[in-house]
Amino acid sequence: MPGNQPAIRTNVDIRHLNSLGLPCRAAGWCRVHHWSALQQALADPRFAQQPHLILGGGSNVVLVDDFPGLVIQPDWHGIDIVAETSRTVSIQVGAAEPWDRLVRWSVDRQLHGLENLAAIPGWCGAAPMQNIGAYGVEFSDSCVAVDYLDLSTGQSHQLSAEQCQFGYRHSIFKTTAAHNWLVTGVSLQLARQAPFKLTYPGVREALDAQGISEPTPAAVAAAITRIRQRKLPDPASLGNAGSFFKNPIVSRATADALLEQHPQLPHWPAGEQVKLSAAWLIEQCGWKGRRTGPVGVHRQHALVLVHYGHGNGRQLLHLAGNIQQDVNNRFGIALQPEPKIIQSS
Repeated sequence: MPGNQPAIRTNVDIRHLNSLGLPCRAAGWCRVHHWSALQQALADPRFAQQPHLILGGGSNVVLVDDFPGLVIQPDWHGIDIVAETSRTVSIQVGAAEPWDRLVRWSVDRQLHGLENLAAIPGWCGAAPMQNIGAYGVEFSDSCVAVDYLDLSTGQSHQLSAEQCQFGYRHSIFKTTAAHNWLVTGVSLQLARQAPFKLTYPGVREALDAQGISEPTPAAVAAAITRIRQRKLPDPASLGNAGSFFKNPIVSRATADALLEQHPQLPHWPAGEQVKLSAAWLIEQCGWKGRRTGPVGVHRQHALVLVHYGHGNGRQLLHLAGNIQQDVNNRFGIALQPEPKIIQSS
């Protein structure tokens, strides 16, 4: 292609670009790594009046229908140290870097902060969208800033962590204000020394089983990777998007009423509110391990909906809706999906 013009492919099968492996064809697809290429792609007359979809690693989306517009994959790479002190290391990371590669990069250098987030699929550019989190740690704990392009103006911007409005599986990037934003990179600050967060069930036990009394970031990351591999299916062998539902956050009064009836319900403090275990609620409704044709609930983790193959997004959403209805009927709790659902209607 001459100059910086992006190569746009048409009528592209993108089932391999989403970890659920759901069938979907995009009217157009391209990969871009600078504004001029992106600008030309958006101006292509074949797609100028059609919607566009920013798709990274595809680990947190449900593709329900064929996509009528242009699918854009960011191609910003690199992990660069931009500042160092005796206590901290500040880094800039391209949006297209796989998240787990970043975690391994950090623990290989004995840096603290990301070890509990090991083995999470997807790309770094998606991390601020959901404010990804696991085992007591969230992306926002290390985030300094997020860089993005406003597709409507072509201008580059940077938001501080505070401006990102991070919450539980939420950020400004999930609001309508950000519908034309493309994340190009994230800035993080990691520590040379910091206390580990090992209070989540199974983490300390996994370290003890290895005879590790004084862990390193690499040891914690390895332990959490083993836990995740035992509990969660590999999307390469069984389609899934990780946890499909958010853990519901309710008032203390609602939690107290539920715990009076169900004292075994796992729960955790969430500021002035209480976070409940969605997996427990789903399991109590008898969904764990159940299969409905080509889709089902994983036999080892009730939060994970799986695609066995030859299914589609509407079948998965139907399964999710039945689970939501059962949980709401029994416990009065409305479960909310974690993945972004892409559908035409």
